[in-house]
Amino acid sequence: MELFTLVLLACALAMDSFAVSITAGLSLKQFAPATMSRISLTFAVFQGIMPVIGWILGRNFVEIISNYDHWVVFCLLLLIGGKMVYESIRQEEEVHSINIYSKRTICTLALATSIDALAVGISFSLLHVDIVFSALIIGLMTFLFSFGGLTIGLKLGSIFKRKVELIGGLLLIAIGTRVLIAHLWI
Repeated sequence: MELFTLVLLACALAMDSFAVSITAGLSLKQFAPATMSRISLTFAVFQGIMPVIGWILGRNFVEIISNYDHWVVFCLLLLIGGKMVYESIRQEEEVHSINIYSKRTICTLALATSIDALAVGISFSLLHVDIVFSALIIGLMTFLFSFGGLTIGLKLGSIFKRKVELIGGLLLIAIGTRVLIAHLWI
């Protein structure tokens, strides 16, 4: 996988963490770099580990689906991206009260926002991607996006949350479509 594509994918995966971080930033009373770094690192670790787990799981059944791997990648990214797009446009208002000082809450949010990365890890095993490098890039981008999201949440509030989820979902769908087209035309 090209570095540019990997960075785009990492950015798309980080969008959930970014959106949640904006919401969590609303609960911040002041700019607290230590707290913000701890929260961002938690999101980054979960987001970096999940593709590795998915990759390990995917390696166990690569031979079974190797003739259809591009369709699997496309479908996984389409489902994940579609879910993000749907969540960005649904009409229900969400409660924006997150206790960002609770380790349990942060770990739960980090797990919830990293489930998509598990599916991407399965896709990586099908594409024979260097999982260690990929996981590091995903973790780094998630850290940066989460820290930025907390800062934005602190400063600007929840104005951008839905737009961020929409952009992330559309990026995942675009990457899945690109993988499918590349495999079909080869």
